[in-house]
Amino acid sequence: MKQAIVARVDLGMGEGKLAAQVAHASLSAYEDTRQSTQTEWKGSGQKKIVLKGSGEDELFRLADKADREGIPHAIIRDAGHTQLDPGIVTALAVGPASESVIDRVTGDLTLYWCGRHANSNKLSG
Repeated sequence: MKQAIVARVDLGMGEGKLAAQVAHASLSAYEDTRQSTQTEWKGSGQKKIVLKGSGEDELFRLADKADREGIPHAIIRDAGHTQLDPGIVTALAVGPASESVIDRVTGDLTLYWCGRHANSNKLSG
């Protein structure tokens, strides 16, 4: 079990803003998940990964793919109180669900690294 959160790199969000958007996405998708899946995910350590999204179009494409797979997901739009204008799409959470199902949607994306550790490592299954 895992959850993948895809955050937009094109917005240049600060690290705190990024963390807040990822948290909003994670919780929103979790709340839309069946109780049995919530319990299983919580019992297995609530594994999460944060991935790079190139822009709004990619997030909506991934959300459509998650919908076709029957995976709970949530698109997050910023409220506009700090760094971004209101309504800007910032993140997408996919799952929690089984790792293989999540990977069918997000497996081609790269990990989101902040600061001096930035690189473009690809995830593998």
